[in-house]
Amino acid sequence: MRRGASVGAMGGVVVAVLVWGEIGHWWASRAVLGEPRSGVPASEVLVVLGFANRSADRANALNRWRVRAALRSVDDKVPDSRLVFSGTTRPGGSVSEAELMARYAVREWGVSSARIQLEGRSRTTWENIQYSIPFMNDAESIKIVSNPLHALRGRLYLRRQRPDLARRVRRASDYRFGEKSWAKPFFAVYGLLDLARTRKDTRMRDE
Repeated sequence: MRRGASVGAMGGVVVAVLVWGEIGHWWASRAVLGEPRSGVPASEVLVVLGFANRSADRANALNRWRVRAALRSVDDKVPDSRLVFSGTTRPGGSVSEAELMARYAVREWGVSSARIQLEGRSRTTWENIQYSIPFMNDAESIKIVSNPLHALRGRLYLRRQRPDLARRVRRASDYRFGEKSWAKPFFAVYGLLDLARTRKDTRMRDE
């Protein structure tokens, strides 16, 4: 009886943790968006934030997932939709994160290279946003794509750097219920700690 109760309690804890991870990601995907707009925009830019990529031959699993999240975030009704891949070359590497993600999008998903722009200088999330701003300036709609808590940090940085552009931000399809549920609690813990550092960093920049 005790053994069954212990197993049941453990199962309950696991379920609670998974649900918490889902809720955290769901919330993050909907936080800090721009002003509500009606109608279909004439243009959109999707800024895909890169993750440290050790391989010089292929985008790693997390960068591949971010590319797929970006592709499902594209609004097919928008006549001008562009993808901006952001991320520099890591020490010892020869190809930038941006280029590796672009290659994956073109070779594996058939995305036209004419729709892709590269930002290959950034080493931090702050710089991802900073150096991608020139690609956002003329877009009516902006989507920042990563795992939801990281994308939220990007939106906070955009609001800090260019509040006028932040008003054009729309929600990306980076959250799906049940997708990688096993990893979401870990991402949620890391992401929430990162958000706390982000808010502290933003306050320091304002002082």
